[in-house]
Amino acid sequence: MSADDLYPPLPYGDWVETRDTLHLFLQIIGKVRMKAHPKLNHWWHVTLYLDTRGLTTGRIPYQGRSFQIDYDMVDHVVHVTTNDGGQKAFAVTGPDGTAKTVAQFYNALFEALQTLDIDVVIVAKPYENKSTTPFPNDHAKRTYDGTAVTQFWRALCAIASVFETFRSRFVGKQTPVQLYWHSFDLVTTRFSGKAAPLEGGTASDKEAYSHEVISFGFWPGDDAFPHAAFYAYAYPEPAGLNTVALQPTSAQWVDRNGALAVLTYEAMRAESDPQTAILSFLQSVYDGAAEKADWDKPSFEHQFLKPIAM
Repeated sequence: MSADDLYPPLPYGDWVETRDTLHLFLQIIGKVRMKAHPKLNHWWHVTLYLDTRGLTTGRIPYQGRSFQIDYDMVDHVVHVTTNDGGQKAFAVTGPDGTAKTVAQFYNALFEALQTLDIDVVIVAKPYENKSTTPFPNDHAKRTYDGTAVTQFWRALCAIASVFETFRSRFVGKQTPVQLYWHSFDLVTTRFSGKAAPLEGGTASDKEAYSHEVISFGFWPGDDAFPHAAFYAYAYPEPAGLNTVALQPTSAQWVDRNGALAVLTYEAMRAESDPQTAILSFLQSVYDGAAEKADWDKPSFEHQFLKPIAM
């Protein structure tokens, strides 16, 4: 498989309207998971996960049963299934190929849940999004380019695989590779184990940032930074973080509410070995940030065991 197959082009301007539609659809699904799943530390109960067809909530416990919502980003169908054999599906586009409105998507999802005797009530409005219209009232015409959505999913799959390799090097507390639907980024975060209560911010911010972290992610860009990119940062930010040498050399430090290491997706695609470029970016940020923050790096290194003959 070629690098272009693994990491297809994602020019922001070419799919921004589709991106905005997909983001709102995923916020609706994510809010169902957030409301129904038992709460986990650092908001890990709200996230979505990659699977072999798209994004999934994973299994959600519900009144002695369980259910799951899968967003198929190949055929562009949402599947709701339960562990007692129930299933309901709907397409994210109409018979003529046009996108559902946000209101139509919202109604279709909750009709599917109700058909399966799942009663979940969410705050039915976007969270920290350019759209502020409540989901049931958003009847605006939407753009949905299925090819662009599939390409985005393919890129996420390849990137998630690299993130998983990076995770394997660390034995401390760390997150799964997970997608935060509110900010629309794929993330994995490492913890030092030291408490670092956040001063100020919202209650959700304080829950997310209760301990020292070095966090790594990928996001498709936004209107303020219209480029798909990898990023990384440390909290609390150690002195001199933005002086850490980054790899590959196309990566750079920017000031975005603090020091943020950035490697654009296009710069990664231009490298002769994109996977190595991503890994070197992640590792260079971790090595530098952990040293600046005085983490006990040797204790977090995974000493791989030799294969055992069975």
